[in-house]
Amino acid sequence: MVKIAAKRGLELRCKGWRQEGLLRLLENVMENAENQDELIVYGALGKSARNWPSYRSIVAALKTMNEDETLIVQSGKPIGVIRTHVNAPLVLMANGNIVGQWASSDHFYELERKELICWGGLTAGDWQYIGSQGVIQGTYEIFQTIARMHFDSNLKGRFILTAGLGGMGGSQPLAGVMAGAAILCVDVNEAHIDKRIESGYLQKKTNCLDEALEWIRQAVELEKSVSVGLLGNAAEVYPEILDRGLVPDIVSDQTAAHDLVYGYVPIGYSMTGVAEARANNPKQLEKDSGESIAKEVRAMLAFKEKGSIVFDNGNNIRTQASKYGVKDAFQIDIFTEAFLRPLFARAIGPFRWIALSGDPDNIRKIDRFILKEFADNQIVTNWIHLANQYVPFQGLPARIGWLGHGERTRLALAVNQMVRNGELTGPVAFTRDHLDAGAMTHPNIMTEKMKDGSDAITDWPLLNAMMNCSSMADLVAIHSGGGGYTGYMQSAGVTLVADGTEDADARLKCTLDNDTTLGILRYADAGYEESLDEVEKKKIRRIDTEALKEENRNA
Repeated sequence: MVKIAAKRGLELRCKGWRQEGLLRLLENVMENAENQDELIVYGALGKSARNWPSYRSIVAALKTMNEDETLIVQSGKPIGVIRTHVNAPLVLMANGNIVGQWASSDHFYELERKELICWGGLTAGDWQYIGSQGVIQGTYEIFQTIARMHFDSNLKGRFILTAGLGGMGGSQPLAGVMAGAAILCVDVNEAHIDKRIESGYLQKKTNCLDEALEWIRQAVELEKSVSVGLLGNAAEVYPEILDRGLVPDIVSDQTAAHDLVYGYVPIGYSMTGVAEARANNPKQLEKDSGESIAKEVRAMLAFKEKGSIVFDNGNNIRTQASKYGVKDAFQIDIFTEAFLRPLFARAIGPFRWIALSGDPDNIRKIDRFILKEFADNQIVTNWIHLANQYVPFQGLPARIGWLGHGERTRLALAVNQMVRNGELTGPVAFTRDHLDAGAMTHPNIMTEKMKDGSDAITDWPLLNAMMNCSSMADLVAIHSGGGGYTGYMQSAGVTLVADGTEDADARLKCTLDNDTTLGILRYADAGYEESLDEVEKKKIRRIDTEALKEENRNA
């Protein structure tokens, strides 16, 4: 099969840049896919389309659509093109949504085998994934926050132990090096390790634990950063490191632990063996995966007891471990609540821009603009400097930056003006992670331990999607869990194309302002002081029903 890559240049295959931009983003997630032949972008089952007929039909629809039409996509399958209007989204999609009482892994797998549903992941199914660089700043910011909280703002001479080098976890080694640490990343799949070395995200590879630990020891002693990929199973490696009396400074995991059949590989299974078990004995594989995860998490808890900073990086590993007998699994902190919530409470989160022409100089020009015009924002300017030094482009040139309310709009409008003036050689797409202030409910990740106890209320991402439709976004998606994620998560995605037109100005301003406004309101409603401060500073119109109650009582 011919490998798919995003088209570069300015030649249009569609009737406008809005449609062409979305088509190139679809091609871009395929260019960055872990398993393109199976349409799997990342996370073991996160697909760009339900099957190849669906993929080809989506491409054909985007090429022939008018600007006053909307393509409807149901779990990766195009259903129809309907007449709407020029300010409506060009694509509306819903991925992996199952009615609550039926939202189990068994139901999902049954529907998936019948090709009635697919899991869109977070940014795979709505064509927003930009490779490992899409999560690398978030990983880096976690390490930096841990450094500030526990290590005098410095990770030099510190040892990070983690696992998983797939599409999501692949950012970990480079983020660790950027933070100045010595980081050991364990993965059972040699192809994952090789891919990260090829992309420049990982420095060293070995299948020998002794050699890996010696490289880490030398780096720690010399306070040098290094990234090491160890071919092995984390459920075996973590206990072995523990038995040797070694205590890493930071411990985490980003394997595909959310899925016990198609993701996590248990002890005793080769990559060939696990594929055979998926086909012939999935129930036994599921049990073995759960038991291996339990063993790994018990080691993580032991590291915590000995002084390591241990956290769940959002792959549901604690949830799986608790199902398999680890009663204190949730003594491990989740990264969002432990390290990033003050940023999310101000609607500061992972914002992304992609050069649709394929010209890397467009991203560099935007970098220079940010360094000048956002000079007072240390988070984003520090990141731009680091990204230029360390982060290679994957697929279409792209960048990520943690920006908040007003900042995203300001940048997008400036970029649209640069497209209009010819300063950039082509349009630029804007999107964000689903892990954003108003866009996700996940009681074991994004919304764990909310101040008001609203962890599981999933109205917010649904409101977010409806609001972004009303705000003239180009693509809007609602995602729920599939595989091991089923029943745990709801999220919303949004994409906009800055094609240099005045119409794009209106779409960008309305959508980006409203998207972050909802995030601030979500956290303000939960009682976060940072959000209430943003409401006042940004003059957001919030209805305070608690204040109204007090007025009524006084009356």
